Amino acid sequence: MTFTKFSMAASILAFSATALVPAAHAADFDDYARVVSVTPQVEQVNVPRQECRTEYETSQRNYPRQQQAERSNGGAIIGGLAGGLLGSQVGGGNGRIAAAAVGAVTGAIVGDRVDNNGNNGNNYNNNQPVYESRPVRQCRNIDSWETRTNGYAVTYEYHNRTYTSVMPYDPGSRLRIHVSLTPRP
Repeated sequence: MTFTKFSMAASILAFSATALVPAAHAADFDDYARVVSVTPQVEQVNVPRQECRTEYETSQRNYPRQQQAERSNGGAIIGGLAGGLLGSQVGGGNGRIAAAAVGAVTGAIVGDRVDNNGNNGNNYNNNQPVYESRPVRQCRNIDSWETRTNGYAVTYEYHNRTYTSVMPYDPGSRLRIHVSLTPRP
């Protein structure tokens, strides 16, 4: 093989190789397909929410027992003397002594109560129960179901063939598609 024939064979081979490359890129293009149907793909999702309300709770309040106030003996002594003195003025003989004794005891009791205002150690705020009401907040979780669309099943037709794809939106009556043709060996 001479140099000229070799050169010519290489040129033909190079030309045919470059002629095939642009043809492969020319087979990629955009076109439109007719949409046959669109079906939303939905799912049920639980979005719980909290529901709260305030109720009032009534309870009896327990107060600690108050300390007994100090009692005074002065009223009993003065009452006893006065009662005894008055009792000795009544009757005569042994009846006078008995009347003085009864007067002394009665005077001591009356004098003690007057001096101590009836304080006998039972101080529970007049023995009346005390009730109080306080707010109590109560909450609970409530199921709240929502329907969400998470895509669309799109059925479309291109050159008398039917295809289905899931898309994030509804494309309408026609769908833009990308067509890529490659030869099979």
